[in-house]
Amino acid sequence: MAKKVTKVETPIDQRETFVSLQKSFAESGLSVEEKLQILIELQEADSEIDKIVQLRGELPAEVAALEDEIVALKEKAAQQSAFIEACNRGIAEYKQGIVEDQDAIVRYQKQLEGIQNSREYDSLSKEIENQELEKQIKDKKIGELREKIEETAHSLDMLKDRITIRTEDLEAKKQELSQIVESTAKEEKVLQDKREACAAKIDARTMSAYERIRASVCNHLAVVRVFNENACGGCFNTITPQRLVEIASRKKLVICEHCGRILV
Repeated sequence: MAKKVTKVETPIDQRETFVSLQKSFAESGLSVEEKLQILIELQEADSEIDKIVQLRGELPAEVAALEDEIVALKEKAAQQSAFIEACNRGIAEYKQGIVEDQDAIVRYQKQLEGIQNSREYDSLSKEIENQELEKQIKDKKIGELREKIEETAHSLDMLKDRITIRTEDLEAKKQELSQIVESTAKEEKVLQDKREACAAKIDARTMSAYERIRASVCNHLAVVRVFNENACGGCFNTITPQRLVEIASRKKLVICEHCGRILV
């Protein structure tokens, strides 16, 4: 009894191009002509989608950049607000310390009234002097913190103004983008459905190569028609007569030897 031969599928190489698929291109339930036609329709759908995306221009990137900028500005504003709160807490603590220092001074002054010798007098006088010095230090710290609060508050006000302006810019950009997206939504949906239908008919290796070529060229064309009867529609290099015959037959995958695109 003959053993059933199981075909081992070659893993998809993300670096693969159409050149390496030429030998295996016809190995599927579809003919070469059918696969070429599907690739043509796929490329046409993608090209139309690219045109719609181009209508949006730099708006998506501008919206994303504004969103990131606003997030960063808000984080900075939150940090400055937290710093002001910390300074206010510090002022409150220093004020409480001054009250405690004053209470200590009053207590030491009362003790001076009942001293018995000069040694106790000198000791209490020194304590009073130290407490007065502590009060002065705390007063100075309070002044420094108030200056920092004033500077930070000014910076925070400027930040808030910038956040307001950039938020208004963002809303305007979003509205503009939304109008463009809305005006092309139906057309884009039809094209996306067409693209998905074509992609579903193509094997994974061919789709991988197709996507790779599209991503590597500036005009995103992986499948191109013959230009001016004898040139590649992608790189515009001349095609040999023999290759032109092969392209016209639609029985073979023909690749541009200069740019690696499929020629149809």
